[in-house]
Amino acid sequence: VRKRRKLEVSVEEIRSVAAADAEEGDADEEDDEEEDDDDEEDGDDGDVKPAQVEEPGESEDDEDEFDSADEEVLTKFLTQCVCVPACVWQAPDCFYEDASNYDEKLMFQDMNLSRPLLKAISTMGFREPTPVQKACIPLGLLGRDLCACAATGTGKTAAFMLPVLERLLYKPKETQVTRVLVLVPTRELGIQVHSVARQLAQFTPISTCLAVGGLDVKSQEAALRCGPDVLIATPGRLIDHLHNTPSFQLTNIEILILDEADRMLDEYFEEQMKEIIRMCAYQRQTMLFSATMSDEVKDLASVSLKQPIRIFVNSNTDVAPFLRQEFVRIRPNREGDREAIVAALVTRTFQDHVMLFTQTKKQAHRLHILLGLLGVKAAELHGNLSQTQRLENLRRFKDEQIDILVATDVAARGLDIAGVKTVINFTMPNTVKHYVHRVGRTARAGRAGRSVSLVGETERRMLKDIVKTARNTVKARVIPTDVVVRFASHIRAIEKDVYAVMRLEREEREMAASEAQVCVLSRVLNMYVTWTLRVLVSKALQDFDLALRGKKKREKFLKDGKKKEMTAEDRAQMELLKSQMYAERAAKRERRPQRARAMPEETAAPKAKSTKNSVFDKELTNTSSKVLKQFRAG
Repeated sequence: VRKRRKLEVSVEEIRSVAAADAEEGDADEEDDEEEDDDDEEDGDDGDVKPAQVEEPGESEDDEDEFDSADEEVLTKFLTQCVCVPACVWQAPDCFYEDASNYDEKLMFQDMNLSRPLLKAISTMGFREPTPVQKACIPLGLLGRDLCACAATGTGKTAAFMLPVLERLLYKPKETQVTRVLVLVPTRELGIQVHSVARQLAQFTPISTCLAVGGLDVKSQEAALRCGPDVLIATPGRLIDHLHNTPSFQLTNIEILILDEADRMLDEYFEEQMKEIIRMCAYQRQTMLFSATMSDEVKDLASVSLKQPIRIFVNSNTDVAPFLRQEFVRIRPNREGDREAIVAALVTRTFQDHVMLFTQTKKQAHRLHILLGLLGVKAAELHGNLSQTQRLENLRRFKDEQIDILVATDVAARGLDIAGVKTVINFTMPNTVKHYVHRVGRTARAGRAGRSVSLVGETERRMLKDIVKTARNTVKARVIPTDVVVRFASHIRAIEKDVYAVMRLEREEREMAASEAQVCVLSRVLNMYVTWTLRVLVSKALQDFDLALRGKKKREKFLKDGKKKEMTAEDRAQMELLKSQMYAERAAKRERRPQRARAMPEETAAPKAKSTKNSVFDKELTNTSSKVLKQFRAG
């Protein structure tokens, strides 16, 4: 079976065809100019190329200094900074004590860590622990249950992995069993935590294992049978292994870690998490880490933790301290300009190390095609891609092979991608909590970063909530109107190319499905050589051959188009509609009466009553020779 060609190949083909058409058009226009000088202005108003859109006076922004002409300070009541105290959330009765105050002078050498771990820390380039690491590592080494809340990008992974590895080194295992379980909400975060754990344990005999969806199940089962020391898993795949791998159990788990607990509760993993917690050993250490502290997380902490210590480093709505937040206002009845504004931003100002977040997978795919046609190296990351495609796009973005990563909220949690300079929000996310996680992809670990969000009239309420809790001044970025109009006209000019790329993809999928059918039938033919199967296979081959030779039919399909083409206004309205539908569902869930969250007692199954066989049953089941003779004799 031949491999499906990548989207970039289709985009380049469409761009080359469009460039050839443009050259022919230019040649025709030159001939017309020689005949008639009045048509000179019409000839110059052709398709705007990406290189012609960029203006030298406005295209380059300095990384550290910003021109005051490009931005305005928001009105006084919006930029008013409300200083939120460090411990906003009041500890409930389930917490044993508060340890949010930590020793700020504490270094890795003062934490009683083993030499292999200190060597790995220096190899990874860690010089000074972050605040959450200074607070969590000493208490984790004591074996205490922790409930830590810290902003995204503050080093929570090393905060729980270092005490875990130190405890495993201090107490070697006697049998080949899994002793540490780390639960994460997404596949990408699991792969990242597994990578950090392997780097920290590179000079130790501790083994790690990854069990997430999208990867080979058989290889994971084989690794689990070997009894790795540390298991990083997502709840769904872990329960799958518990049900289908008889030799794998959680009864020997000594340390349980719940990373990004708020996200796991958002993904409706609550019941699965409680089932996993019940399967773990009762005498264990549990550490719960979350970027925000909601009521559901508090309930989970009260159920799973015993006399926990609360470590609250940041507020629920705190963004990174060196993050510069900017907002672009979308005027009423101008929602269709969002694509033009994003295209202007990524081609003129922010040209590399950019993450662009959208609300839907469809819009992410469209922006990937659109930016590719504009000459920008882009890739996409969302739920419609396979795990291999996701990892490949992430690797290319980290290796700087692409400049723009267009993603949905699947990439908004936990992913630590070094060097992300700018985060752009095509639409505002559903809640302030989601906004904090999106912009947390930049300005991580003390570095500087910037976020640019497009705000429409229906999203101004969320903007006010964000600005009220902002510690630094919030800026408003203004895109010149003529630049927006120019990019909008250019997008309208290449709209037919966008749909041509989408139709090429659809043809590729149909052809791949036909090839898969042919391969399946060929294998069946080799196994069962019968006349009926030969007829079916020959018919499928004929259909496939006709599909390949039907060039005119395909060209007519590409020319006519079966679906109605959506305008930019319709696409923007669809994005906003999806966000409003999500908010309505969330409000409906909140209005539901809260159920009791007590642990259900496990009742023993009633014993089956032993019943004596009746005489009738005995006569039917007795087949001895004596009884048979009596039966025949009457």
